[in-house]
Amino acid sequence: MKWQTVSGVAQRKLRLVLIAKDIELRIVSLIVRAREGAEEVILLDLGSSDSTAEYAEEVGCTVLNFNQDITVQSIASFLLDGNLEPIDSTLVLSITDQWKLQDLPLAMNRAREIWDVHLSHQVDETETDSADQLVLSSVNLQHLVLTQAGMEALAYLGPMARAVELDESLRVRIVPARKSVRVPQRESLATASRFAQLFYWMLESKHPLLLFGIPGIVLFILGYKLSGDVIGTLEELNSTSIGVTLATIAMTLVGLFGIMVALILYIMGKQVEQIQSQYNWPTRE
Repeated sequence: MKWQTVSGVAQRKLRLVLIAKDIELRIVSLIVRAREGAEEVILLDLGSSDSTAEYAEEVGCTVLNFNQDITVQSIASFLLDGNLEPIDSTLVLSITDQWKLQDLPLAMNRAREIWDVHLSHQVDETETDSADQLVLSSVNLQHLVLTQAGMEALAYLGPMARAVELDESLRVRIVPARKSVRVPQRESLATASRFAQLFYWMLESKHPLLLFGIPGIVLFILGYKLSGDVIGTLEELNSTSIGVTLATIAMTLVGLFGIMVALILYIMGKQVEQIQSQYNWPTRE
């Protein structure tokens, strides 16, 4: 097995395999993030009805159709028959609605450890079966790490095989996951205050939220305050009182319109910026 040495430390080459369906809103950011620590990313599509496969292909990810039951044996057999280049370690992730992007670094760290088979599966609090007697095809897969030897061993097991039937020469670890591990994150002063973070971003990017939102709020508050004073003060109905009243109402409506425009432009700008950064679209003249 060939290892790449970086600064005197052996680093294993990693292939990341994603098993997912209908995650078009998450697939691009997931692939981009995964490439920061993996040499290759592959998507096993479970028959998505949306644009998941198309989006993955647009960012250069290999997409394979996986129509089998999600078991460790079927996954290992499918990857073994896929004529993929041998690699030090393969990390298989099952992407569900409960899976979070912040769980990716922890799973990739597990893949850097020296295990031929490292299986993490979700269990209920009441389950007490030992790992040796676990039927591999019945596990609710969370992540699976395989070397070439581990992949071959799992691929040749029967559908009702138990963990104890794996070759004793293999380095095997089976971990039940009862709850997601949350790595504590350090928080700076900028991120501690959401308002400070938003205000700094507005000043830095010169977003329309700053150009329309603040004037809109000022006009709305002034118009609302003046409208109450004008209606209570002007007792005589004439052209002057009507003009002043209409002016205060117009100020209030203009302020409200400015607030709405600012929010709409903020949301649209955020979405456009995210899509452009994900797909690296060229600017159209």
